[in-house]
Amino acid sequence: MILFKSKRFLKKVALPKAWSYNIGLLFLRFNCALMLFHGWSKFNNFAKDSAEWPDPFNLGSTFSYSFTVFCELVCTLFLVFGLFTRFALFPLIVLLLVIVLFIHKGEPIADREHAILYLLLYAALFFTGPGEYSLDRLIYKKDYK
Repeated sequence: MILFKSKRFLKKVALPKAWSYNIGLLFLRFNCALMLFHGWSKFNNFAKDSAEWPDPFNLGSTFSYSFTVFCELVCTLFLVFGLFTRFALFPLIVLLLVIVLFIHKGEPIADREHAILYLLLYAALFFTGPGEYSLDRLIYKKDYK
Protein backbone atom coordinates (compact mmCIF):
# COMPACT_ATOMS: atom_id res chain seq x y z
CA MET A 1 0.00 0.00 0.00
CA ILE A 2 2.82 2.42 0.87
CA LEU A 3 4.61 1.53 -2.37
CA PHE A 4 1.45 2.30 -4.35
CA LYS A 5 1.03 5.67 -2.63
CA SER A 6 4.67 6.56 -3.11
CA LYS A 7 4.42 5.71 -6.84
CA ARG A 8 1.44 8.01 -7.20
CA PHE A 9 3.25 10.76 -5.29
CA LEU A 10 6.39 10.35 -7.42
CA LYS A 11 4.31 10.47 -10.58
CA LYS A 12 2.74 13.75 -9.49
CA VAL A 13 6.07 15.28 -8.57
CA ALA A 14 8.24 13.89 -11.36
CA LEU A 15 5.99 14.45 -14.37
CA PRO A 16 5.82 18.12 -15.30
CA LYS A 17 2.47 19.75 -15.78
CA ALA A 18 1.86 22.54 -18.28
CA TRP A 19 1.38 25.13 -15.54
CA SER A 20 4.66 24.21 -13.80
CA TYR A 21 6.55 24.34 -17.10
CA ASN A 22 5.18 27.80 -17.83
CA ILE A 23 5.84 29.07 -14.30
CA GLY A 24 9.41 27.83 -14.69
CA LEU A 25 9.81 29.79 -17.93
CA LEU A 26 8.36 32.86 -16.24
CA PHE A 27 10.91 32.54 -13.42
CA LEU A 28 13.71 32.15 -15.95
CA ARG A 29 12.58 35.30 -17.77
CA PHE A 30 12.34 37.23 -14.50
CA ASN A 31 15.82 36.03 -13.58
CA CYS A 32 17.03 37.69 -16.78
CA ALA A 33 15.88 41.02 -15.32
CA LEU A 34 19.12 41.04 -13.33
CA MET A 35 20.85 42.00 -16.59
CA LEU A 36 19.03 45.34 -16.35
CA PHE A 37 21.39 46.38 -13.54
CA HIS A 38 24.38 45.94 -15.86
CA GLY A 39 22.67 47.87 -18.64
CA TRP A 40 21.47 50.70 -16.43
CA SER A 41 24.93 51.34 -14.99
CA LYS A 42 26.39 51.37 -18.50
CA PHE A 43 23.65 53.73 -19.68
CA ASN A 44 24.37 56.14 -16.81
CA ASN A 45 28.10 56.14 -17.58
CA PHE A 46 27.76 56.28 -21.36
CA ALA A 47 29.72 59.50 -21.94
CA LYS A 48 32.54 58.46 -19.63
CA ASP A 49 32.98 54.78 -20.59
CA SER A 50 32.01 54.51 -24.26
CA ALA A 51 35.35 55.79 -25.59
CA GLU A 52 37.31 53.10 -23.72
CA TRP A 53 34.98 50.17 -24.43
CA PRO A 54 36.52 47.09 -26.11
CA ASP A 55 35.95 46.98 -29.86
CA PRO A 56 36.74 43.42 -31.02
CA PHE A 57 35.44 43.89 -34.60
CA ASN A 58 36.73 47.44 -35.30
CA LEU A 59 33.24 48.92 -35.52
CA GLY A 60 34.08 51.70 -33.11
CA SER A 61 34.03 51.60 -29.35
CA THR A 62 30.96 53.87 -29.19
CA PHE A 63 29.03 51.49 -31.46
CA SER A 64 30.12 48.46 -29.41
CA TYR A 65 29.14 50.21 -26.19
CA SER A 66 25.78 51.29 -27.67
CA PHE A 67 25.07 47.73 -28.81
CA THR A 68 25.88 46.45 -25.32
CA VAL A 69 23.58 48.99 -23.67
CA PHE A 70 20.80 48.25 -26.19
CA CYS A 71 21.06 44.53 -25.51
CA GLU A 72 21.28 44.82 -21.74
CA LEU A 73 18.43 47.33 -21.43
CA VAL A 74 16.00 47.14 -24.35
CA CYS A 75 16.34 43.47 -25.27
CA THR A 76 16.22 42.46 -21.62
CA LEU A 77 13.00 44.44 -21.06
CA PHE A 78 11.43 42.72 -24.06
CA LEU A 79 12.58 39.38 -22.68
CA VAL A 80 11.21 39.99 -19.19
CA PHE A 81 7.78 40.85 -20.58
CA GLY A 82 7.94 38.03 -23.09
CA LEU A 83 7.49 40.37 -26.04
CA PHE A 84 9.14 39.38 -29.34
CA THR A 85 11.14 37.00 -27.19
CA ARG A 86 13.24 35.18 -29.78
CA PHE A 87 14.02 38.43 -31.63
CA ALA A 88 15.15 39.96 -28.33
CA LEU A 89 17.23 36.92 -27.43
CA PHE A 90 19.23 36.87 -30.65
CA PRO A 91 21.22 40.08 -29.96
CA LEU A 92 21.67 39.03 -26.32
CA ILE A 93 23.11 35.68 -27.37
CA VAL A 94 25.41 37.37 -29.91
CA LEU A 95 26.59 39.84 -27.24
CA LEU A 96 27.40 37.10 -24.75
CA LEU A 97 29.15 34.97 -27.36
CA VAL A 98 31.37 37.95 -28.17
CA ILE A 99 32.04 38.51 -24.47
CA VAL A 100 32.88 34.86 -23.79
CA LEU A 101 34.82 34.10 -26.98
CA PHE A 102 36.55 37.41 -27.75
CA ILE A 103 36.54 39.89 -24.88
CA HIS A 104 37.46 37.42 -22.12
CA LYS A 105 39.38 35.00 -24.36
CA GLY A 106 42.21 33.34 -22.54
CA GLU A 107 40.87 34.16 -19.09
CA PRO A 108 39.97 31.39 -16.66
CA ILE A 109 36.42 30.03 -16.71
CA ALA A 110 35.80 31.60 -13.29
CA ASP A 111 36.21 35.07 -14.84
CA ARG A 112 33.76 34.22 -17.63
CA GLU A 113 31.27 32.43 -15.39
CA HIS A 114 28.59 35.14 -15.30
CA ALA A 115 28.61 35.59 -19.06
CA ILE A 116 28.43 31.82 -19.62
CA LEU A 117 25.52 31.46 -17.20
CA TYR A 118 23.57 34.23 -18.93
CA LEU A 119 24.41 32.71 -22.31
CA LEU A 120 23.06 29.30 -21.27
CA LEU A 121 19.95 30.90 -19.81
CA TYR A 122 19.30 32.85 -23.01
CA ALA A 123 19.92 29.79 -25.17
CA ALA A 124 17.44 27.75 -23.13
CA LEU A 125 14.78 30.45 -23.48
CA PHE A 126 15.52 30.74 -27.20
CA PHE A 127 14.69 27.07 -27.69
CA THR A 128 11.70 26.88 -25.32
CA GLY A 129 10.07 30.21 -26.07
CA PRO A 130 8.57 32.54 -23.48
CA GLY A 131 5.78 30.30 -22.20
CA GLU A 132 2.10 30.94 -21.53
CA TYR A 133 2.62 33.93 -19.25
CA SER A 134 4.01 36.32 -21.83
CA LEU A 135 2.92 39.10 -24.15
CA ASP A 136 3.91 36.91 -27.09
CA ARG A 137 1.18 34.49 -26.01
CA LEU A 138 -1.39 37.28 -26.05
CA ILE A 139 -0.28 38.59 -29.44
CA TYR A 140 0.24 35.34 -31.34
CA LYS A 141 -2.32 33.19 -29.48
CA LYS A 142 0.23 30.35 -29.48
CA ASP A 143 -0.34 27.49 -27.06
CA TYR A 144 2.78 26.65 -25.04
CA LYS A 145 1.38 23.59 -23.28
